[in-house]
Amino acid sequence: MRPNSQNLFLIVFCLIQWAEAANVFFPLVLTWQNTSVAGNVRPVIHSNFQFPGPELRINQGDRVQFAVTNLCPFNVTVHFHGIEQLGTPWSDGVPGSSQRPIVTGQSFLYRWTATEYGAYMYHAHHRGQFEDGLYGPIYITPTATETRPFSLVATNNTQLQAMLAAERKTSPVLLSDWRLLTSEEVWAAEVASGVDSYCVNALLINGKGAVSCLPRALINSLITPNVQAVLGNETLTDIACFPPNVTIVQGDYPHNYDAIPPTMFSGCTPTQGEQEVFTVNANQQFVSWDLTSASGHLHLIFSVDEHDMWVYAIDGRYIEPVRVNAINLPNANRYSVLVPLNKPRGDYAVRLISGSQQQILNTTGILRYQGKPQLNRPSNPWVLLNGLNATADTVFLNDSQTIPFPVVTPSATVDQTFKLTIQHFNASYLWTLGNSSFNLELEESQPLLFNQTAIPSDLIIRTKNNTWVDLIIIHPIHKHSNKHFVIGSGTGAFNYSTVAEAMQEIPEAFNLVNPQIRDTTDTVVAIFEPTWLVLRYQVVNPGAFLLHCHVQVHQSGGMALAILDGVDAWPTIPPGYLLDSGFF
Repeated sequence: MRPNSQNLFLIVFCLIQWAEAANVFFPLVLTWQNTSVAGNVRPVIHSNFQFPGPELRINQGDRVQFAVTNLCPFNVTVHFHGIEQLGTPWSDGVPGSSQRPIVTGQSFLYRWTATEYGAYMYHAHHRGQFEDGLYGPIYITPTATETRPFSLVATNNTQLQAMLAAERKTSPVLLSDWRLLTSEEVWAAEVASGVDSYCVNALLINGKGAVSCLPRALINSLITPNVQAVLGNETLTDIACFPPNVTIVQGDYPHNYDAIPPTMFSGCTPTQGEQEVFTVNANQQFVSWDLTSASGHLHLIFSVDEHDMWVYAIDGRYIEPVRVNAINLPNANRYSVLVPLNKPRGDYAVRLISGSQQQILNTTGILRYQGKPQLNRPSNPWVLLNGLNATADTVFLNDSQTIPFPVVTPSATVDQTFKLTIQHFNASYLWTLGNSSFNLELEESQPLLFNQTAIPSDLIIRTKNNTWVDLIIIHPIHKHSNKHFVIGSGTGAFNYSTVAEAMQEIPEAFNLVNPQIRDTTDTVVAIFEPTWLVLRYQVVNPGAFLLHCHVQVHQSGGMALAILDGVDAWPTIPPGYLLDSGFF
């Protein structure tokens, strides 16, 4: 499908206006097109006729007008992941929370200010469309007044200047998993079979990859004792994934295994696909990448053979740089890295590996030095196909040990505490995040920003402005609006009413001195015993927002909760965003 003349005028007009430094107009035309991804053709959401979507690159402080035109045969919305929407809750892009969905043939203008610097992304937030390809990177260049952390890596002025130059030219690296089934086909299969769909078919680097099928003997040799303990008498399927009948994962619910379509859990056919190549110049000393997990399901492990990485920002915010060989990326997190270009000229494998224990999967790109090759052998990996260290010297990033730069401390006390229970909800594929399941139909409700009682009260948290809140939770959780502090985590049941009570018994599990500052946070996967996580945030942005798991099938299955922040200071919605008036 192609935009009509009115949409083309919009695109041209916005591109002309884009030249203004402080006011950025970004048009995004969405279409639904058959596309070859990972060597297989299936319908994909294209953003401006490409997959993945184009980069939105702006400066800190810019005022953004993000104009979405929906030419897909279904409703859509776009969310700006990690953007705090300070003072603009009507542009958060969540159906049933901040807006109605954008129907076919309509357009919607999102307006927000780039208050924070760093790496973010935009992506679909309607049903499961994130897994259909609607995502793209956002980079907000820091102002000159933001202090960079690079002097903690080197004091040599030449190296410092090289790091600054690399950051100025930083590039997004979108890392994702991919299914051969569309999101609606997956959802229909879950409903028909009753199973939770936890397998994918390929991994992608900047949208490039292929379906690879490992030999049975190799699959069996890569099964770790922990994975075998979960499998019991079962083994991995031919796509190296847990079969659908693993009770400890699926729970004891009715299942119709005959309703499972091919490729959902098994049925591996190798394909030929594109491979991403990163060409670098050793004279520049460093290359900077913003590693962005656009994964709908799997945790991902990223590494570059024989190269170190300096992680200098997480979720868009600087940290004290940490030198590592591999990074485990939970869903939707972003890690900005500097890669020293200090190896012999040649090709080195850029490896993307499943970090989730239910599936063994990988793909590779190439880091290619300019000039005549000096390396005439295969490069050596840091990580094995099952996510374990390939060498005794491999260093994985330990997120819990990272320190913000500069350090910001949370309040020592809070006004409210919410303990949120994640569990199955009467079926393997349905979930709770609190007292009940946030079903997909609620996306069609009148948005909570306009009607605070539009959905059941047991799916809502209410807070007051300028208060501090603790959320005690598990799973890879994304909190919309402002960032949060990660102040504690542990294994076993959280048998305490408040964090203050827990700190009396297990003070070593908490950090109020220099905790992480994130917008999406993960915990250790709970298989044999529960794990817990405590997030603390200040209510500074009144509006209707969402707290949800960023595993797409879990969010679709109801693992979400509405947060009505600052109900005592509810925002006045501007005329251009009164219900339905954001459309044009």
